[in-house]
Amino acid sequence: MSTVPKRLLTPVEYLAQERRAAFKSEYYQGETFAMAGASREHNLIVGNLVREIGNGLKGRKCEVYPNDMRVKITASGLYTYPDVTVVCGHPEFEDDQGDTLLNPTVLFEVLSDSTEAYDRGTKSAHYRRLPSLMEYVLIAQDQPLVERYVRPPDGSWLLRETTRLEETDALDGISVQLSMSEIYRQVTLPEEPSLKQT
Repeated sequence: MSTVPKRLLTPVEYLAQERRAAFKSEYYQGETFAMAGASREHNLIVGNLVREIGNGLKGRKCEVYPNDMRVKITASGLYTYPDVTVVCGHPEFEDDQGDTLLNPTVLFEVLSDSTEAYDRGTKSAHYRRLPSLMEYVLIAQDQPLVERYVRPPDGSWLLRETTRLEETDALDGISVQLSMSEIYRQVTLPEEPSLKQT
């Protein structure tokens, strides 16, 4: 008995399929991977980020997109949907549809139990191959924890961590101040959060 090999999609076929689909899927090396829905906390954090970053970028040539903007990592071929994407300067797109961004400046992922290992590991490695990327930000939804991976001029990556709701942190890549209390506005957090072991 033989198994019929799974047919792999080309990027062009994926984009055509994705643009018609009722739900979003990532694409990598010919395969698609359906994306799961998000919790209330996840959606609140994403909404808070889009509002706060958008307000901080008023009057500047930057754009903020929620999680419907697809990003392509050209170096690896991954197509994915970050939770929040910021691009400063002229946005570059894969084609004239304007729905697949190639040059993000800052990317955000809100962590969940099902995606945390991927967001910290494989996806992070893909993102770091984007020449335009200045920061990759991971945000916990069950405790006040923001981890910013910042790329200084030498091309290395530095980790900066914020863990208290009364703190404010600056996004170096776009010069925007983010208040932890605003990131977690209306999000129910444990009384005494403890840092997860990573």
